Amino acid sequence: MRLISRMQNSNSIPGPSTDLLTRATDVRRASNSLGQTTDQQRSDALIGMADALEAKASVIVEANEQDIERSLGEGLNQALIARLKLNKDKLKGAIEGVRKVALLPDPLGRCHLNRELSKNLVLERITVPLGVVGVIFEARPDAVMQIASLAIRSGNGAILKGGSEALQTNEVIMETLREGLASTEISPEALSLLTTREESLALLKLDGLVDLIIPRGSNEFVRFIQDNTRIPVLGHADGICHLYVDSSADLDQALRIAIDSKTQYPAACNAIETLLVHTEVARDFFCKALPAFKKLGVTLLGDAESQSYGVEGAATERDWATEYLDTTLSIKIISGLEEAIEHIRCYGSRHTEAIVANDHQVAELFLQSVDSAGVFHNCSTRFADGFRYGFGAEVGISTQTLPPRGPVGLDGLVTYRYRLRGSGQTVADFASGQNVFSHKDLPL
Repeated sequence: MRLISRMQNSNSIPGPSTDLLTRATDVRRASNSLGQTTDQQRSDALIGMADALEAKASVIVEANEQDIERSLGEGLNQALIARLKLNKDKLKGAIEGVRKVALLPDPLGRCHLNRELSKNLVLERITVPLGVVGVIFEARPDAVMQIASLAIRSGNGAILKGGSEALQTNEVIMETLREGLASTEISPEALSLLTTREESLALLKLDGLVDLIIPRGSNEFVRFIQDNTRIPVLGHADGICHLYVDSSADLDQALRIAIDSKTQYPAACNAIETLLVHTEVARDFFCKALPAFKKLGVTLLGDAESQSYGVEGAATERDWATEYLDTTLSIKIISGLEEAIEHIRCYGSRHTEAIVANDHQVAELFLQSVDSAGVFHNCSTRFADGFRYGFGAEVGISTQTLPPRGPVGLDGLVTYRYRLRGSGQTVADFASGQNVFSHKDLPL
């Protein structure tokens, strides 16, 4: 990825410019006010954003066409071109996503704990915004709309940095979103767009102004970010996803799922890159699968046993750890569930894995044993998505163990605060025995 290589080739991380500090401070100030707004005010703000996007739809599509034309001339690969493309239908779906986020339940002010510590001393744990999130991503201009809508809905400011290939589209979208906010009670200063490599690097130095950084890219890219900032990082790494076809699988169903998982949108991070097939069903499965994949233009790379059944290309050790993001698929024939789990453990990115099996016991063991953010049974890996999960949208997919994990929607952009209400109590009162703890849970 070009953004990653440019950042990694930097010998030092520059400090933020005066202009960037000013803009980040403005976002911080706006986020403080945003956190005090009502559910209705934030919902109305998203409606205003969506209305503005609809009004400028033709301008946004035109800007995207110019970005695509320029990127093709610069030799951008087809996987990134697919992510970059924002046609009329895709834009319409993205705008509908903004409206759906507006209708989601308010993530703020939820009481998760209401406990009487002692008489007239009550502790609450309440959800509150994170503050300011910084998101660095490549291509995918629709991500600007998703991230901005989730940030505003959850009471957070957002500083976004997209790839240079989508520069014109991103700028028009951000300008439009801010215009939409200006017609509401929410300050447009809550959103800001960075446009240069230097700014994206300097963003890493904005601790105290930015509360969370979400890099959307490879493991290498995420590690670079983690190693060069003191700001907490939510890792959205490679999508090296697997589909395992068990010996108990319905092979027609397995093929439908495999085709959808690979070809429905190959450039997505939740598309499969490796297909694992039980040796007992390999011959029958390939009789169905090879002509189907060939018809769809999928390039197959297999191990020696797969090649003996007709897979034309040879897979190397490197292929098992490669996120193709296109119509290339690695295939390995394995002895059973244990080998499938071990292969995923060695080469997976802890994103999404799936099994096709009619043996309930085998399927349950797979679901319990595979340590990924999403583990599916008898369905496509392409369901790993914030919109499809009912989150409205997502700022990214986290592959780390600690929460939030998987598609990060509204609930992943809030934290909590403890509020303790008393009537003059001191700790000394309890040490002396004058007061005692009751630790009684009250209704939420």
